[in-house]
Amino acid sequence: MDHYDPQQTNDYMQPEEDWDRDLLLDPAWEKQQRKTFTAWCNSHLRKAGTQIENIEEDFRDGLKLMLLLEVISGERLAKPERGKMRVHKISNVNKALDFIASKGVKLVSIGAEEIVDGNVKMTLGMIWTIILRFAIQDISVEETSAKEGLLLWCQRKTAPYKNVNIQNFHISWKDGLGFCALIHRHRPELIDYGKLRKDDPLTNLNTAFDVAEKYLDIPKMLDAEDIVGTARPDEKAIMTYVSSFYHAFSGAQKAETAANRICKVLAVNQENEQLMEDYEKLASDLLEWIRRTIPWLENRAPENTMQAMQQKLEDFRDYRRLHKPPKVQEKCQLEINFNTLQTKLRLSNRPAFMPSEGKMVSDINNAWGGLEQAEKGYEEWLLNEIRRLERLDHLAEKFRQKASIHESWTDGKEAMLQQKDYETATLSEIKALLKKHEAFESDLAAHQDRVEQIAAIAQELNELDYYDSPSVNARCQKICDQWDNLGALTQKRREALERTEKLLETIDQLYLEYAKRAAPFNNWMEGAMEDLQDTFIVHTIEEIQGLTTAHEQFKATLPDADKERQAILGIHNEVSKIVQTYHVNMAGTNPYTTITPQEINGKWEHVRQLVPRRDQALMEEHARQQQNERLRKQFGAQANVIGPWIQTKMEEIGRISIEMHGTLEDQLNHLRQYEKSIVNYKPKIDQLEGDHQQIQEALIFDNKHTNYTMEHIRVGWEQLLTTIARTINEVENQILTRDAKGISQEQMNEFRASFNHFDRDHSGTLGPEEFKACLISLGYDIGNDAQGEAEFARIMSIVDPNRLGVVTFQAFIDFMSRETADTDTADQVMASFKILAGDKNYITVDELRRELPPDQAEYCIARMAPYNGRDAVPGALDYMSFSTALYGESDL
Repeated sequence: MDHYDPQQTNDYMQPEEDWDRDLLLDPAWEKQQRKTFTAWCNSHLRKAGTQIENIEEDFRDGLKLMLLLEVISGERLAKPERGKMRVHKISNVNKALDFIASKGVKLVSIGAEEIVDGNVKMTLGMIWTIILRFAIQDISVEETSAKEGLLLWCQRKTAPYKNVNIQNFHISWKDGLGFCALIHRHRPELIDYGKLRKDDPLTNLNTAFDVAEKYLDIPKMLDAEDIVGTARPDEKAIMTYVSSFYHAFSGAQKAETAANRICKVLAVNQENEQLMEDYEKLASDLLEWIRRTIPWLENRAPENTMQAMQQKLEDFRDYRRLHKPPKVQEKCQLEINFNTLQTKLRLSNRPAFMPSEGKMVSDINNAWGGLEQAEKGYEEWLLNEIRRLERLDHLAEKFRQKASIHESWTDGKEAMLQQKDYETATLSEIKALLKKHEAFESDLAAHQDRVEQIAAIAQELNELDYYDSPSVNARCQKICDQWDNLGALTQKRREALERTEKLLETIDQLYLEYAKRAAPFNNWMEGAMEDLQDTFIVHTIEEIQGLTTAHEQFKATLPDADKERQAILGIHNEVSKIVQTYHVNMAGTNPYTTITPQEINGKWEHVRQLVPRRDQALMEEHARQQQNERLRKQFGAQANVIGPWIQTKMEEIGRISIEMHGTLEDQLNHLRQYEKSIVNYKPKIDQLEGDHQQIQEALIFDNKHTNYTMEHIRVGWEQLLTTIARTINEVENQILTRDAKGISQEQMNEFRASFNHFDRDHSGTLGPEEFKACLISLGYDIGNDAQGEAEFARIMSIVDPNRLGVVTFQAFIDFMSRETADTDTADQVMASFKILAGDKNYITVDELRRELPPDQAEYCIARMAPYNGRDAVPGALDYMSFSTALYGESDL
C-alpha cells in the first residue's frame, strides 16, 4: 500500500448510495451504539472516578447521567435526589433533560419515564443527543459545523492518502484506512502507513484502535469485527468515535497553528532585518562608488595629444556602457527594496525603517544627481577638449606644412641674392638676371601672404595654449627674421641690376619673347598629348561621331601650330646669331623659361606620332558602334512585331472565352487551333532571344528603336501560353459538366449570356453583388431579408469555398448544374432499397452482387465496408446505413 502523499488528491472512490432508513433498527447497529456510547461516556466519567457497565441500567436513577453532564459541560447541575423510589429517579432524569434543553437542544419523544424504565432506544437517543451537543456541535471547519464540519475535517486530513475517500460516517470507514490516515496525518511516528493494505480491514482497524487507546487516550469504542461484520456500520457510533479523534488532535493543531504564527512573524522580522542589512550595504557600496567616481569625473587635467584625449573619451564611454549601468540597476533595486521594506513594516504594524545617516533614498538621489552633474560636465569638457585638440592639431599641421613650404622656397634665396654674377655677366645675362629678379620679386610678394598666415597661425596656437608653442614661436621668429633679410637683399640686388639693364637689352628682349611664346605653345602641346592619349567610352554612334569631328578639328590646327613652333625656334636662332656675331659671353641659359628648343621639338614629334594612333582608335570604335546600332535595329524590328502580336493574341483569347459562337466543342477546336498557331510562333521568340544574347554580349544597355525589352517579351509569352492552356481547360471542364449533368447547349448559352452580361469589367469573374443579380435574372428568389441573405451566403459557400470574393464561370456552371440536375432523392433511395430488400429490413452483400451489375455492386460494397457489422445480421446494412454509405449523413 502506498504511503501518505501530501500531493495526492482525494478522488479515489465514488460516494456510496444512501442506505435504507429502515436499517436504523438493525440490531447490529444497536450493539455498535451500545459499545461506542458506553465507551464515550466512560471516557468522561473516569474523570469523576466512576464508570458505567450497562448503558440502559446505569443511567436509570439519573445520578450518573447528571454527573456525566457536569463533567462534559464543566457546570454544576441542581442537587440530585438520593432516594430509591421511582419518583426520585424521574426527578433526577428530568433535571438532566432540562439541563440538556437549556443548551438549546430539542428532545423529541424522549421522556424521563422511558429512561427510568430502561428503554434502550430512548436511552441511546438521549446519549446521542448529548454527544451531538457537547462533542460534535462545536466542531467548525471552513464555515461548516457539526456533522458537516466533522466530515469536511476528515476529508481535508485524509485527502493526500491513497485509497482513502471519506464521503460519510459509515462504509467509508469500514476498511480502517480512514482511522489510520487520521492518526498518521497528526502522529506519523505511531503508524507505518506504507505497510497497510486495503484488503485487510481487521488489521487496519485494530491497529488504529489500539494506537488511539495507547497513545492518544481515546478509549476503544468499537471492535473491528463489529465494523467489518456489518454491511453498513452505525453512523452515530462512527461519528462519536471520529469526534474523539477530532478533539484529541484539535489541541495539537491549535498549538501547531500558534507555533506557525510565531514562526511566520519571526520569519517576517528576519526577512525585514535582512532587507535592512541589504539596503545598508547596497547604499554604502553605491555611495562609495559615487564618492570614488565623482573626483575622476571632475578631473579636468588636459592632455597634449589627441590620442590621449581619445583614450579618455573611450574610458568615459566604457564607464557609461559598462560601469554605470550596473550601478543604475543597483540604485533602482535599492529604491525597490526600500519601498518593499517600508510596505512590509507598515503591514506588520512595525515602525518605518530609518536608514543610517546619509544613506536615505534622498541622500542617494542627491549623490546620484551630483554624479550625473559631474558626468555631464566631464562629457562637455571632453568634447570641448577634443574639439580644441582637433583645432590645435589642424593648426599645428597647417603651420608645419606652410612653414616647410616656405622654408623650402627660401632655401638658397639669401645666397642667390648675395651673388655678384652681374659684374662679369654679358648683356644677355644681365637682362636675364634683371627679369629673373623681377620675377623673384613678384614671387616674393606672393609669399608675403604665406608669411602672414604662418604668423597668424602661430599666434592662434599660442592663444589656444598649444603644448609645443615654444618650438612654434622659435620657428616663426626665424621665418620672420629671414623674411626681413630677404626683403633687404632683394632691394639691394635690384639697384645693382638696374644699372646694367640697358647693356644687354636686345638679348634680353629676345629671351623674353621666346619665353612668352614658348610657354603657351608648350602648354598646348602637353594638352594635345593628353587629349590624344585619353581613353574614351561611348555607347552610341552619335557619341563616336562627335569624337571624330573634334579630332578632325584638332588636326586642322596642326599647320598653324607648326608655324608657331618654327617662329619660336627662329627667336632662339636669332639669339644664337647675335651671340656669334658680337661674341657675347653666354654663360647661362634663357632666364625666363626652362623650355628648350629640344624639348619643344621632342614634344612636337610625339604629337605627330599620336595623331595617326588616335585616327585608328576612332575608326575601330566607329565600326563597333555601327555593329551595335545594327543589333539594336534588328532586335527592335522583331520586338516591335512580337510584342503587339502577343497582346493581340491575348485579347483574341479573351474574346473567345466570353463569346458564345457555336458549341463548346467548336470553341474548344478554335482554341486548340489558336494554341497550335501560338506554339508555331516559338521559333521567332527563340530568334529574338538569340539577338538579345548578342546585345548583352556587346554590352548594349539601351535601345531607342523599341519600347519592348526581352523581359517584357518573355513575361508576355509565358502569360499567353498560360492563358490559352487555362482557357482550353475551362472549356473542357464546361464540356465535362454539361455532359455529366445533362445540360443542353441552349442552357449553356443562357448561362454564358447571363454571366457575360453581369461581368461588366470583362474580368471573367463576378463579384458577390454581380453574382446575386445574375441568379435573380435566372429566376432565383433571393430576398433582401435575413432568410434571403442566409440563402445567398449558403450559395456563396458553394461557389466560393475559399472566400476569395469572386465567382468564376466554372464555379457558376457547377452550381447551376447541381441545382438543375435530375439526381436521386432520399425517397427514391428508400423505394430502391425496399425493392431489393423485399420483406427484410436489410440487404446482404450477396444480394447486392446478385441484383446489381458487377462493377456497381463492388463499388457499393466498398462504400458499405465501414458500416458492416452494425446490425444483427453480419455483412448486411439496414436502410439508414445503406443511405449513409451511398450519400452521406448530410443528405438524410
